[in-house]
Amino acid sequence: MAPRRTRTTARDRSRRVLSQNFLTDPAAVARFVRAARPGPDDLLVEVGAGRGQLTRPLAARCRRLLAYEVDPAVTAELAAVCAALPGVEHRPVDFLSVVPPEEPFALVGNIPWSLTSAVVRWCLAAPALRSATLLTQLEYARKRSGDYGRWTRLTVSTWPEFGWRLAGRVPRTSFRPVPRVDAGILRLERRSEPLLSAGALPAYRRMVELGFGGAGGSLAASLRAAHPRSRVDAALRAVRLDPATPVGEVWPEQWLVLFRLLHARRG
Repeated sequence: MAPRRTRTTARDRSRRVLSQNFLTDPAAVARFVRAARPGPDDLLVEVGAGRGQLTRPLAARCRRLLAYEVDPAVTAELAAVCAALPGVEHRPVDFLSVVPPEEPFALVGNIPWSLTSAVVRWCLAAPALRSATLLTQLEYARKRSGDYGRWTRLTVSTWPEFGWRLAGRVPRTSFRPVPRVDAGILRLERRSEPLLSAGALPAYRRMVELGFGGAGGSLAASLRAAHPRSRVDAALRAVRLDPATPVGEVWPEQWLVLFRLLHARRG
């Protein structure tokens, strides 16, 4: 006898496409709001507002909040929540299609995990973004923040302008429906003063791309493709790096020193 097939509803398909897991644990909500640190004069942009679980406590702590939620299954419920909150505007449109605010703002959200990379790219490209506090898969948050003792290309390349850190963990049981993995609170902050000048940033990013490109099988070999061997070796010694160190284990701070040493003007 063939197994009985369970009918997939439109709501089921929506959940799969939007990869939504609503945060329902009050303690986890409070932990996230503390990590976001909204101020009374802030403009907040909330991504994936869902049914307003985070919208309510966030709205109580900021001047104005724009709540984005594209899922039609929760639009009416979120609209009612927003209508009752002063300074909150419900925007039932695709967040990734909108132009970032021109005034300084902070972004927050329990984002659809399938869109994490796209949301992070949006944040990095927004000139007026001051910070982003995002609920992501724990694995993603740990990788981006160097929590495994390794650093990704994206983190290193943006380090002069943005700090990345893991601001907390949220067990999977805090969500409904319950996802397969735990979540992490990823905090991305724009530095008030970049660690490199605007003119130096393109050259720094090219060096990071070269280093992560894998030419020659090591960071030292990759850098020697663009710089004299003696200069590369001297720079590695200065930052206490073995030439055989895997590129992902080089700290962002060491990348910055390497850049300054390799691009310093020679008299």
